[in-house]
Amino acid sequence: MNLPIEFEKNMISLLGESEFEKYKAVLDEERYYGMRANTLKISVDDFKSIARDKLGAYDDVPWCVEGLYYKGSFPGRHPYYHAGLFYIQEPSAMYPASSLRPTPGERVLDICAAPGGKTTHLAASLSGEGILVSNDISEERVKALVKNVELTGAKNVIITNETPEKLAESFPEWFDKILVDAPCSGEGMFRKDEEAVKSWENFKSQKCRDMQDGILESVHKMLKPGGMLLYSTCTFSPLENEQTVSAFMEKYGCYETVPLDKCAGIADAVPAWCDSGEAYHLENAARLWPHKIKGEGHFTVLLKKMGEPDVESFSADSTADDYTESRSKKKKKDKSRDYGKSKSYKKIQGIPDSVKAFYKKNMQSEPWEGSYFIMGTNMYYLPEEPPVLDGLKIARAGVFVGSVEYEEALKPSHPFAMALKASDFKSVINFDADGDDIQRYLKGETLSFFADTSNATKNGEDCEISALPDGYAAVCVDGYIVGLGKMQGGVMKNLYPKGWRRMR
Repeated sequence: MNLPIEFEKNMISLLGESEFEKYKAVLDEERYYGMRANTLKISVDDFKSIARDKLGAYDDVPWCVEGLYYKGSFPGRHPYYHAGLFYIQEPSAMYPASSLRPTPGERVLDICAAPGGKTTHLAASLSGEGILVSNDISEERVKALVKNVELTGAKNVIITNETPEKLAESFPEWFDKILVDAPCSGEGMFRKDEEAVKSWENFKSQKCRDMQDGILESVHKMLKPGGMLLYSTCTFSPLENEQTVSAFMEKYGCYETVPLDKCAGIADAVPAWCDSGEAYHLENAARLWPHKIKGEGHFTVLLKKMGEPDVESFSADSTADDYTESRSKKKKKDKSRDYGKSKSYKKIQGIPDSVKAFYKKNMQSEPWEGSYFIMGTNMYYLPEEPPVLDGLKIARAGVFVGSVEYEEALKPSHPFAMALKASDFKSVINFDADGDDIQRYLKGETLSFFADTSNATKNGEDCEISALPDGYAAVCVDGYIVGLGKMQGGVMKNLYPKGWRRMR
């Protein structure tokens, strides 16, 4: 691989001639590919069994319990991918979220989240409890983030399209844990993406460092005392790593590094690469070098914000109603802040009759208790009361349940189905992963006849697919939901989203 001359000089100054040659040699070797089980839908053991059998997986990723290496296949084409059972992710990129690993019930922020690899990992760790705010400043990249979160089936994710500064205004000392996968010069991704090599000249470290400093300033305002901040990049430059972190710690004086689990070749960060590194114990941070691990390049540091949570910042034990009341008082005092003319998302009291009618006809029971919201004619669900969202650009708040127009019945959405299990539905159609029917479904075809390997259940009892009653049915592959179908006279209308369909 041809590397920029300036980059080579920088790396030699860091690694020395001998180790640099080892690094450079590995760039010409085949890179490693990874996939990560989505534990919102399948257990780690069950996924690893089918991944080794059907998806080309061959070994565990040592720093991520849900991770597997694979080769010789295209798992994104497999029906299990469309069922959201796994996420395709570069192995070293699994390390940051594995190191932060929030616990159910916590408030978490992923501030540079698109396309969603780390967000979906964090969401799985939360197990549907607590709130995860997933943000990206790019309107285009947020679209991919929304799709990946919907595919995962996470219910408790609020996706925003905001600047860090605007988020800091809305969430003062609100989060228990924050992940900053910062924009960077991308030096660790050269083997994975040769375009990163070509664009390196346009993303010099100082330019990225300025962005990183600004993001961290906003993040500091949003993290509760006692909270945890994980900062990561996919670059090697000390200016964007050790030096960024030491400058941040020196500026605020209330952070300490937390030792990270290091295995399988993961190295300590290098305190000597910045002025205050030893004082701040930056050896606790981690560097993932592609010539030392089975993966690409990453830097990761975990920081704890010292102090006890202030009463006004609201701990994880306080209710969202408490927070909302406090924010309302603050808004009355701060007349200069523009919250917009009205809330985009309006909470509704109780479930509309038309939605109850849909549940009664098609579901085994009302699937969720929590907060329902209306935006226009679309209905959304969150497991718990969200924070104040006025004035923020919201791409998605919780699960998009479907559209509700006047007194018409609910038109359920694909994300609604992906957030449920087959057992939640009265009518279930099940396709074999290796059969033709699932391929026809993923291409968007209307199905009026079915293979012998396909089957159905009605209220838990086996039946012919053609015998299912008119109405909505969960469409599954080997028991895992991939979408919805609408039965009419024994024929299944395909409701798989047009933008998600396979063309071949």
